[in-house]
Amino acid sequence: MNALYYPFHLCHDRTLEQLLADYQTVHFRDFMALQLTPMMGTTAFPDRMGDYHPDYVKAGRIIQGHNLNGAMTPETVLAVNQDLGDPQWRYLFQESLIHDRRFQRGLFAAPLSLSTESVDAQPDPEWFQFRDKEWEHESFDVKMVQDWSRRRLQGEEATRFEYGWALIKTSASLHYTIRLCHQLNVVAVTDSSSHYHLLKRTSDREQIALHNACVKREGY
Repeated sequence: MNALYYPFHLCHDRTLEQLLADYQTVHFRDFMALQLTPMMGTTAFPDRMGDYHPDYVKAGRIIQGHNLNGAMTPETVLAVNQDLGDPQWRYLFQESLIHDRRFQRGLFAAPLSLSTESVDAQPDPEWFQFRDKEWEHESFDVKMVQDWSRRRLQGEEATRFEYGWALIKTSASLHYTIRLCHQLNVVAVTDSSSHYHLLKRTSDREQIALHNACVKREGY
C-alpha cells in the first residue's frame, strides 16, 4: 500500500522511517498556500521532503510536488463550512488548540521544519487568547472570515479573524487530504493525533470512505 502524509509538507525523520517501513511509497504535498481572498492568504515555502532525502525520491519511495496553492473551490468552501458548523469537530479543534503544542505552532508560528520542530519549545503568546473554551461555541463561516480580511481590524474583530482563519486553514488542509487520497488511491497517514481525530470526525460525519492512520510519536 501507498500513503499520503498529512497535514504538513514535512515530517520528522523518525516518522519517515516508520512510514517507509509500513508503505512502499509515501506522497508529500507542497506547503499549502491557501488564498482566502485575492489579496490575502498564506505564503508557500519552497522546501520539500525530497530536499532532505534525495535518494528516496530517486528510488521512488518518496513522491512529492502535490500542489495545494490557490483559492478554495465552492465545493471546498461548503465542506469547510460544514466542519465549522459541527459542534463535535469544533470541540476537537478547541481541545487541540488548548493542549497540543505542535497543533498550536502549526497555526500561529513559522511552519514546522525538520530543524526547528520541538515539542519543548516555549509557547507563543499569540495563541494564549484562544485558550478559553468559549471559543468552541463562537459562530464562524468562510464568508465571515473573508469579509473581515478585507477590512482594517482592531481589538475583538482582529482576534476573531485570527481564530476563524485558523479554523479554515485546518479544515481546508484536511479536505485537500481527502481529495488527494481519493485521486491517488492511497492511505491518509499522520503523526499528529489532533489532525487524525479531526479528519476522522469529518469522514465519519460525511460518510466518506477513507483509510486514515496515525503514527505514534514516542520520544521525539
